Amino acid sequence: MPLLLLELNEINFDHVRAYAKQGKLPVLGGLIDAHGVTETTSEQAHEELEPWIQWVTAHTGLTLAEHGVFRLGDIVHRDIPQIWEVLEAQGLTVGAVAPMNAKNRCRSPAFFVPDPWTPTDVAGSTLLRRLSGAIAQAVNDNASARLEPGSIGWILAGALRYARPANYARYMALAASARRRPWAKALVLDQLLADIFVGLALARRPDFASLFLNAGAHIQHHYMFNSAAYGGAQSNPDWYVAPDRDPVLDVYTLYDRIVGQVMRAAPDARLMLATGLHQDPHPAVTYYWRLRNHADFLAGLGIGFVRVEPRMSRDFLVVCASAEEAATAERILNGVTSMEGERLFEVDNRGSDLFVMLTWPHDIPAEFEYRAGNLPRRGLREEVAFVAIKNGEHNGIGYFVDTGGRAGERMPLARLPRLIAEACGARWGEPARDAA
Repeated sequence: MPLLLLELNEINFDHVRAYAKQGKLPVLGGLIDAHGVTETTSEQAHEELEPWIQWVTAHTGLTLAEHGVFRLGDIVHRDIPQIWEVLEAQGLTVGAVAPMNAKNRCRSPAFFVPDPWTPTDVAGSTLLRRLSGAIAQAVNDNASARLEPGSIGWILAGALRYARPANYARYMALAASARRRPWAKALVLDQLLADIFVGLALARRPDFASLFLNAGAHIQHHYMFNSAAYGGAQSNPDWYVAPDRDPVLDVYTLYDRIVGQVMRAAPDARLMLATGLHQDPHPAVTYYWRLRNHADFLAGLGIGFVRVEPRMSRDFLVVCASAEEAATAERILNGVTSMEGERLFEVDNRGSDLFVMLTWPHDIPAEFEYRAGNLPRRGLREEVAFVAIKNGEHNGIGYFVDTGGRAGERMPLARLPRLIAEACGARWGEPARDAA
C-alpha cells in the first residue's frame, strides 16, 4: 500500500475544527472525526520557529541543534539523510513535489520537483524542469507582480499537461477573481502543484511521495484577521481586504477539495497530513516589504557582490567574491537606518555571503527619508513592493493526521520520518547511499 504525505504548511487545525462545526470542510472534518489529530512539537525560541527549519526536521528526524539548517535554501550545503533517499536506499520508489528546504539526493526518484526557493535538481521531464523554473520565477517575483513571458508560456504548457479536467472550472474561476482577490494566485499555484502530484503519483506509482502546499501559510500570514474563526480585536483596513471576505476559508476549502481528490485518485493509499507548525494571530500591526530589484538597490548603495538570490518574502542571499567583500556589504547594510536610527535590514554574515532580511515593520510613504552611510536618502517607496500586513505568527505546535491509525499523545516533529519509514515497512536510521 503506497503512502502519501500531504504537507499543509502551518495550517491551524483549531480553525479547521471551527469551520467544520459550521458544516464546512467535510473531508478534513471527516478525517479528524475518524482518526483524530496528534499535536507535534518543535523548537521553543521564537526566532527558531520558521517552516524552513521545521520541515528539515520533519524530513531528517533531526532538531535544529542537530541539523543546523537555519535559512531557506541552506539544505543544499548539507548532506543530511532525508526520508526520500533513506527509503530509496532500501528499495522503495519515492517522489516529491515542492518539499520545503529539501535537497534532491535521490539516485532515481519517480519524480522530484523542488520548492521555488531551493536550488536543487529537478527529476522529471524537460517540461517538468521548465515548469519548476517558471514557478520559481513567479513566486519569487510575486510581490512586484512581475511574470516573465517565458514563465507564462511554461506555466500554461504545464497546466495543459497536468491540470485535471475536473478542476478546469476552478482554475478559470480563480483566475477571473484574482484582481479583486489577490490571494487567488496562491490558490491557483497550490491547485496546480496538487494536480502535478496526483498526475505523477498515478503515472509512476511510488511507494512514498510527498506534496508541500504553502498557500495556507501565506494567506494566514496576510489575512487571518478576516477569518470567521478569529475572535480577536485586530482587523484589516478596507483598502487591504474587504471586511466580508474570508481568504482563510477560501484556502481551507481548496485544501479540503485537494485532500478529497487525492483520496479518490489513490483509494488504496495510506494518507498522512502534517503541518510542521501552525499560526496564531499576530498582536500588532506590522508591514512586510520586499525589494523590487535587489541587485540594483545593492549597487546603488555601493555594495559589491557576485549575485543576489531572492528568497521568500523579505529575504535574499547576497553572494560575495570574498569574506572581505561580504564584511563591507554587511557594514553598509547595517548602516541603512531610519532617521531615528532604526535599522531597515537584518544581516546574517556566513563568511563570503550574507543572508539579509528587510525588517522595516512600518509604513513607507512617498516622502519617507532614511540614512545610508550617514547620508540622507529618499525614494525608498519606489524601490520596494508592499507584501502584506502581518496577521499570523508562528507557533511551534503542529498537527498530524494518519489514516493508518488513531491519534496518539503529543510527539516531537522529529519522529515523523520514523513513522513514515515504519509505515512503508522500512527502517529509519538506515544509512542512505551517498547520492550527493
